[in-house]
Amino acid sequence: MKGLYTALMCSFDEQGNINEQGLREIVRYNIEVSEVDGLYVNGSTGENFLISTEQKKQIFEIVKDEVGDRVKLMAQVGSLNVDEASELAQFVTDLGYDAISAVTPFYYKFDFEEIKDYYNTILEGVDTKLIIYSIPALTGVSMNLEQFGELFENEKIIGVKFTAPDFYLLERLRHAYPDKLIYSGFDEMLLSASVLNVDGAIGSTFNVNGKRAKQIFTLAQSGRIDEAREIQKVTNDLISEILENGLYQTIKEMLETQGVHAGYVRKPMKRLSEEKLLKARSIAEKYL
Repeated sequence: MKGLYTALMCSFDEQGNINEQGLREIVRYNIEVSEVDGLYVNGSTGENFLISTEQKKQIFEIVKDEVGDRVKLMAQVGSLNVDEASELAQFVTDLGYDAISAVTPFYYKFDFEEIKDYYNTILEGVDTKLIIYSIPALTGVSMNLEQFGELFENEKIIGVKFTAPDFYLLERLRHAYPDKLIYSGFDEMLLSASVLNVDGAIGSTFNVNGKRAKQIFTLAQSGRIDEAREIQKVTNDLISEILENGLYQTIKEMLETQGVHAGYVRKPMKRLSEEKLLKARSIAEKYL
């Protein structure tokens, strides 16, 4: 399960329906062009929190059918509705996904015992492994070393997608739990996380920058830090331009320039203006 995983985008048509052919093209591009080790399906980048349970299932089915056994698959099933999360956990387990992941429950200010119960409930009766998805900036949920340790007491919880800038905590986690999988979640900090010996990374920009990300990770592992730093610099230039122009919209348009029908974002996300559309194309021409 180690390596680089793309936080997979989903292709939607103008009405917000899943574009199956476009989704299959995004999957193939990530495997055949970006050459990532796996796909993280229905995460934030897949606009997961804007779609229905049935749409989530449809995406899980299409991706598994397209991938087969070519790369590893993680299914993000986390939801404020723990019944939905449990249902999806069973659904993807039956489909043959390699692991599930679940974002910490958000919006309501859940205490740690409630968060712990959420994860244990999702895993009840399901023969699978789970990666915690920790992203405090968006969920408002921060956990300390001891709390991660309590969650790891459940043998089915095998690691964490660590999307936080607290690299002191990251180092402490790596030292305290050498047998747990730790994935970096901030693409712009991949080199710094790699130096701390993470097991891999899961990133949005890997949809268009997977090759560079893999180079950074591989070079850092072999101690070639100066080379890795140069590629991280180019990567961060790209990320800066993407963020300034509109994250998901720009990545989708960059994929479109490569012949991948990545489609539209779902409302309430807005579409790119003509000016930003042209900017997205120029970013693609510059970096792809």
